[in-house]
Amino acid sequence: MKTPSLRIATYNLQKCVGMDLRRNPRRSLEVLEDTGALICVLQEADKRLPPRPAALPHDMVTAEKWQILQFGAPGGSIGWHGNAMLMRPGTIHVVETDQIDLPGFEPRGAIRADLDTPIGPLRVIGVHLGLVPRSRRQQCAALRRMLERLPPRPTIIAGDFNEWGSGADLNAELAPLRFLPCPPSYPAIRPIAALDRFWISADLSAGPVRPHLAQPARIASDHLPVTVELTAQQR
Repeated sequence: MKTPSLRIATYNLQKCVGMDLRRNPRRSLEVLEDTGALICVLQEADKRLPPRPAALPHDMVTAEKWQILQFGAPGGSIGWHGNAMLMRPGTIHVVETDQIDLPGFEPRGAIRADLDTPIGPLRVIGVHLGLVPRSRRQQCAALRRMLERLPPRPTIIAGDFNEWGSGADLNAELAPLRFLPCPPSYPAIRPIAALDRFWISADLSAGPVRPHLAQPARIASDHLPVTVELTAQQR
């Protein structure tokens, strides 16, 4: 019997503005479809200035059969601090969602969704960490403290970590979660930096992290989406 698996993608949409300087949310949705992911963790999913209208319009998202997870009051944004999460309805069910305030020099936040999935219970945290190294360390420490307060649940943290180096400092702050080796995903046309990353808990197994290279991904944003296949650790 084949072990159930779940594909997750993380993707910085750059507000759906591509390398050709055109805002094209339909093109961004095409990229998400092509990843084959059941859960997509997004960054820069809305515009920066209040009231932060969605760069990826609600009606266009739902027309493509995605469910938008709710992380705040219904309105213009589809997420929180630009972080959003989409999933394919049917085999995944939402247990709880929450917003997470993060410390640091810039205003930053994260999102959390506790889900029931084909591989069992799963906690998915979406992040877009700060540009300042000290802020990134503080933000990872804040995420670790939050997880220590919550009931245990298999966990993946996904997003744009803005980390150009090895990530060793962040790894230390996020322990006991472990960093998955991730390929370069930025800039999309010729990737040299692994900014888009995953951390997972010990009760999960993961296949190799893969960049999604097929067009229009190389032009739809300045980041490539990256995907990973998760399975639950056999007891």
